[in-house]
Formats: sequence, C-alpha cells, structure tokens
Amino acid sequence: MATPGDDIQVKEIDKRASGQAFEVILAAPTPDAKGEFPLSPPKKKDLSLEEIQRKLEAAEERRKSHEAEVLKHLAEKREHEKEVLRKAMEDNNNFSKIAEEKLNQKMEANKENKEALQAAMSEKFKEKDKRLEEVRAKKETKEGCAEASEN
Repeated sequence: MATPGDDIQVKEIDKRASGQAFEVILAAPTPDAKGEFPLSPPKKKDLSLEEIQRKLEAAEERRKSHEAEVLKHLAEKREHEKEVLRKAMEDNNNFSKIAEEKLNQKMEANKENKEALQAAMSEKFKEKDKRLEEVRAKKETKEGCAEASEN
C-alpha cells in the first residue's frame, strides 16, 4: 500500500484475526526542502536612538514602580509589627495590673484573717484570765473563811 508521490509509505506487515500491523516509512528530508521552523532567529530591526531611549525610560519606570511597591509592602509590614508589639505590651500591662490587684486583694484578705484570728485569740486569753481571777478569788475566799472558822 505505498502511495506514490507522498512522503509517507505504509506497508502491511501482518494480518491476523486479532488485528493488523503496519509499517509506516517516512521519506528522508531532501536537502533543498525548507523546514517549518527557521534555523536562525528572525533578524532584529535596527532600533533608533529614540526607541532605545524610550525603552530605557520604560524600564526605569518599571524598576521605580517595583521599588516603590516593595517599599510600601515593607512599610506596611513594619507598621503591622509595631501594632502587634504595642498590643502585646498593652496585654502584658493589663495582665500585670490584674495580677497586682488580685495579689493586693489576697494580701488584704490574709491581713484581715490574721487580725480576726489575733482578736479571737486575745478574747480567748482574756476569758481565761477572767476565769483564773474568779478561781483565785473563790480560793482566797474559801481560805479566808477556813482561817476565820479556825480562829
């Protein structure tokens, strides 16, 4: 099954019940044939001084624009960092104030409890002293009565 005049030849190799096999032969390229892709890059047109200057100015503008954008992002990032630090310091100060207030309240409660305990102990000791005085007074009166009855 060769097709004359074409660059492609197709030969039947094998015919089976399961299918067919073909051999496809491509013709060798001819030396005078022109390829689809040029081997050399397209020739550049000559640029005028004005075109070169314009391209340089456009490149400088792009560079400046990119630099300004990068600086803007850096400034935003610095501002965000400052805000985070400020908030962290504020939170830390609030925590310190709250902790100090709680500690002062605890110390005040401990002081009040200690004073109340001391007052209770003092009252208890006064009651004991009073009881001791009563017992001594009764003992002295008993001894005084016993001496008077002995005489």
